[in-house]
Order: sequence, then structure tokens, then C-alpha cells
Amino acid sequence: MRKRSLGKGFFLILLMGVILIAMSVILVFSLQTDEVGDILKNDQLIKMLLVLHDGDDIVWTDVLVYYPVSRRGAVFDIPGNTGAIYKSLNRTDRIDAVYREKGLATYCSEIEKLTGTQIPFILEMSMADFSYITDLLGGLRIFVPYPVDVVEQGVHYLLPSGAVVLDGDKICTYLEYRLPEDTSVTIQDRKQNSVVAFLSAINSNKSTLLTEKVFSLFASHIKANVDEKGLFSIFSEISTIDADRLMPKTVDGKEKDVQGETLLFPSYDAQLIKDVFKQTTTALISASGVATSRVYFVEIQNGTTKNGLAKNTGALLQSAGYEVLSMINADSTDYERTVVIDHIGNEMEASSLASFINCTNIITDEIKTDDELEADTLVDFTIILGQDFDGRYVR
Repeated sequence: MRKRSLGKGFFLILLMGVILIAMSVILVFSLQTDEVGDILKNDQLIKMLLVLHDGDDIVWTDVLVYYPVSRRGAVFDIPGNTGAIYKSLNRTDRIDAVYREKGLATYCSEIEKLTGTQIPFILEMSMADFSYITDLLGGLRIFVPYPVDVVEQGVHYLLPSGAVVLDGDKICTYLEYRLPEDTSVTIQDRKQNSVVAFLSAINSNKSTLLTEKVFSLFASHIKANVDEKGLFSIFSEISTIDADRLMPKTVDGKEKDVQGETLLFPSYDAQLIKDVFKQTTTALISASGVATSRVYFVEIQNGTTKNGLAKNTGALLQSAGYEVLSMINADSTDYERTVVIDHIGNEMEASSLASFINCTNIITDEIKTDDELEADTLVDFTIILGQDFDGRYVR
């Protein structure tokens, strides 16, 4: 009888243990949160760091900022030779040295400091992975201005000219070849063209890409800081992007030789790229993208005795995406206050332009009809620089 009673007690304890374990498992799963879903729900903008590498070397790095409501986005190119004193390295160096020595997470952290924004999502691909993904997407459409037929270090690079669809091998050729006449700008342009082509292909092939089997293959060639489910959520949003209206941006600055290395030092100690980043992201979400529906034309007038003030300000505005039509002297050199003159009655865009230089003095001009406008006076905004402008901000 005692053995029988003991057996019942044992099975009762075992049953209670099973129930306890089951309840614990249920509790754990109920407490789990969809971190990606929460970020996408709480942040209007999707921000992602896109990194393509070839071993320890960075091929390109771009920050994608995307607003799904308007399907508008911007890609900020971060040149590998962007120079600064990086705390993670404790020295002045190229930003891609951070990637080589400290890894992807620290690299992302330095880019967050550079742009002045948090980047929650990180996507990394090798050249081999990018080649595979390119083939999976049916190729990337790229405009090649002239045929490429060059031999470099024993490697023969061949590319046709025109608007062509490049397969995985050819997209690697497009990124790798160098011509004697190439400048850092033309090389960076090719790199950013491949980023835009990649995002365009995502959009064009979304119905196929977002099927379970294909996306699993796609995700297996991407290293990300989220799991496959989270990655699917992100690309479900990004796949709606209007790639034809993507705004390409880059770091503006001056190149200097530092210990035999040519480094690009961002303008105004990197404050300009932070301002451009803020300006662009604000424009993306304003009026559901209406504010960025076209390029705005600006005239800059120097109302002071400071030489080159209009020219330098023109470079600032061009980096922010404005088309500067002219940079001239004003009718007087004794303007005390800087003024932004709105010729088209767009209060929102005038305010956005003025805030870029910290100007609060905005005047709305008499709006002319299309018949009254002349071809050489199609200026949307005029900025007259005054004594309160220090070359970057109105003080």
C-alpha cells in the first residue's frame, strides 16, 4: 500500500511540474515583443544602415531614410575616407578604419554621431552576397555612360553602355573597375547608383521577393541586427519605395592629406551633414512629401562686404538639395539682417529653407502668374545675406 501511495504522489508532483513548465513557456512567449514592429509603429521614418563589404574593405555605406506614407526616401552616402578624430580608435583616421578594427556595431555608432541620428536597423552584405541577391532580383538596371573595356592588375573589365540590366558578376565589375580619369566623385557616384538600383529592384520585384521561399533565400545572404521575421517586416515597407524619386545625398567637405592618406573632412566639423540630414528627413514627412515634389530654385545675394559669402552659401544650399541659379551682389552692402524672399507663396518650403540657415526674417513677394514670369526670372526664393550671417547661420 505504501508503494502504491508513493507512486500516486510521484505522478502528482510530475504533473504539477509539467504544468508549471508549460505555464512558464506560455508566459515567456506572451512577454516577448515584436521589437521591429514597435519601431516601425512608433517612428514615422525607417532608418537603416546599408553596408557592402569585400572582406575587411568597405565598398559602400549608405544610410537609407524612408517615409512609407509618401513612398519618398533619401540615401546618404558615407565615403570610406570620411575623416575625423574617432573616439573608438583614439586617433584621426578614415571612418572605414573603424569597421576594419572595431566591427560593424561600432562603425554604426560612429555614423550615428556623424549624422546626428539613431539608426535602429543595420544590413550588411559581402560582394558575393550582393552578386547572388542581384541575380535573385533579376539584375540591377544601371546607366553606363560609355562602354568599359579596361585591364587592371590582370583583370579584364567589360561593360556595355546605356541603360542596361547588370547581373551579379557585372554589378561587381561596375563597382570594381577604375579608369585613369576617374575622380573620387565619379567613383562614389557609381557606388550610390548601385544602391539606388538595388532599392529600385526591391520595389520592382516585391511580389516575388516577399513570398516565403524567395525571401528566405534573400535573407540568408544578408547579415542584419534583426531576425528573418523582422527583416521581412522592414522589406515589406521598403518594397513600396518610389526609387525614381530617391534623393541621393553625400558628405560635403574638403579633402586633406594626413600622413599620406587623403581624408575627406566634413564641412563645419560635420555640423553641415547633421543639418542636411535633419532638413531632408523633415522634408520627407512634411505635407506627405509635397514639399519635396520638385527641386526649388534659389538666388543668393551678398548684402555685405564679405568676399565670397554668396558663393560659399550656394555650396551649402546645393548640398541640401536646392538648385542655386545665381550668386550675386545685392543692391547694397549694408544689409543688417538676412532675409528670405518667397516668390511662389510656399510658406512651408520658405520656412524650411530659412530654418536651414537659422533665419526668421521671411518676406512673401507678390505672386506673379505664369504669363507674367519671364524665363530668366524663374526663381522660387531669394536669400539676401546680411551682417548677421556668419557664413553658416544667422546669429
